[in-house]
Amino acid sequence: MTIDVPPLQLDSATPDSRPPRLTFAFYGRVSTEDHQDPEASKNWQLTRATALIEPVGGQVVAQFFDIGMSRSLPWRRRPRAAALLEALTDPNRGFSAVVIGEPQRAFYGNQYGLTMPVFTHYGVELWVPEVGGAIDPDSEAHDLIMSVFGGMSKGERSRVKVRVRMAMQAQAKIEGRFLGGRPPYGYRLADAGPHPNPGKAADGKRLHRLEPDPVTAPVVRRIFAMYLAGAGIFAIAEALTRDGIPSPSAADPARNRHRTGEGWAKSAIKAILANPRYTGRQVWNKQRKDEILLDVDDVGLGYQTRMRWNDTDKWVWSDSIAQEPLVSVADFEAAQGVRAEHGAGRQTRQRERVRRTYTLRGLLRCGVCGRKMQGQFSHGQPYYRCRYPNEYALANHVQHPRNVYLPEQDLVPELDRWLLRAFAPHRLTDTIDRLHAAQPQHTAAPVPEDDSAAIIAECDAKLARYRALAEAGGDPVTVAGWIAAVNAQRAAALSRRTIAPSPIAPGRLSRAEIAQLVSDFDRIRDTVRHADATRKAEVYRQLGLTMTYHPGNHKIRVLATPDADSCGVMVRVRGGT
Repeated sequence: MTIDVPPLQLDSATPDSRPPRLTFAFYGRVSTEDHQDPEASKNWQLTRATALIEPVGGQVVAQFFDIGMSRSLPWRRRPRAAALLEALTDPNRGFSAVVIGEPQRAFYGNQYGLTMPVFTHYGVELWVPEVGGAIDPDSEAHDLIMSVFGGMSKGERSRVKVRVRMAMQAQAKIEGRFLGGRPPYGYRLADAGPHPNPGKAADGKRLHRLEPDPVTAPVVRRIFAMYLAGAGIFAIAEALTRDGIPSPSAADPARNRHRTGEGWAKSAIKAILANPRYTGRQVWNKQRKDEILLDVDDVGLGYQTRMRWNDTDKWVWSDSIAQEPLVSVADFEAAQGVRAEHGAGRQTRQRERVRRTYTLRGLLRCGVCGRKMQGQFSHGQPYYRCRYPNEYALANHVQHPRNVYLPEQDLVPELDRWLLRAFAPHRLTDTIDRLHAAQPQHTAAPVPEDDSAAIIAECDAKLARYRALAEAGGDPVTVAGWIAAVNAQRAAALSRRTIAPSPIAPGRLSRAEIAQLVSDFDRIRDTVRHADATRKAEVYRQLGLTMTYHPGNHKIRVLATPDADSCGVMVRVRGGT
């Protein structure tokens, strides 16, 4: 029997009857903290991985390399690592094993223990140089080795943090060095000579220091003088706004795009009065970075970084004057005394912090000024308020009620009822049509050409033909060689695959895509009915809800945004003022 074999279109030479080689996907990572060329880092990690697998005939056919990702992030939160885990689920992934050049860069803390079971489940081996080949998931010795490397990775990161912080503390205290960041209002950056590190100096890097800004420094002096003369914070903000003096956000709009800059806020006056740098001393460590669990019930999701204010006794002051003072030490201390007197009835200057749960935190805006409404507990119930006139000077005659209040209990039930109606099974088709129709029309913008999807489809077709050929009695060794070659080509395309552009237009979803988004709404409906405030808030965020409260007619516009575009409905509320 004669069998016609279709010709192959491969990048490499035409496959022969030799046994197929072991195919690997390579994973590596480089973070911005390393201060090294990502390409150079990738090359040496790949070289180390290749040296491990070449003696057994291994070949890297796909590469997954994360750039700018901290090792503390779990694999699901690293884009390329997540893509690799997703590729494991594909039976036609094109590789049979994964090789890592350096485990300390791949695994941090207990990440190996959370990731290796996924490899084992899909039957994909993990190779690392430290064990001389593939990890045996049943070997206690291998588990111990990889756990040690995870601990070493975590320890290395901790040691770097300690060294950097201690160096910065010494530079601020002993040298009075400006350690970066935006200069305080009233100062500007000035050159302070070449960098003391010879290597950085050779690269042209220089030190900076603070010097008085001729435009804004007099404003700082005026604020302290008015405050010590008896003017209140709001009166100072009114006077500055009335005189047309730009606020800090207006004076530097490039760094304050999120602010309107239309007037002085009380918070800006308070921050200036409390800033010890105006005495000429350099002050560091006013804030710190805390790593907070994303979900205490699922520690595998990792941490998120939050900025926190340190107590004043933890601030680091320079031993000597570091820049020209804008106010004297006596005036600064006198201003702090006046501020303390305003809280004389308080037993302690440290406010008691109580963590409140606001279901609509960050989702509700004031329809008058457009600012996010703030949460406030009153009589044991959560409210949302906008006190724009209380925070910003009125010299610009802002037409805004003095207080805009909205009880949460008047909005959430109405919102839930709308969601339950809109996403009820018998109304899903109509809701999908409305979501699709509400998207604005766009002109499709050109997208970078990416032929990986076509290559993957072509490889899938070839694989189907070759399997059929093998079942029809073709030579198994020859067919296996063809299949291995096509799998390698498919894996390479899979590793560089980008998100395919929408056939409609950028920013628009098709009906099928919207239907896919709402396919899980049975679970969401159950959550809306029975969940506590925290989980309900997460559902609102997943739905992309944003709300704007219009106090004049007691209505809220609710926008559901499954993508960057919006569709909405008007909800009537009661009780708002």
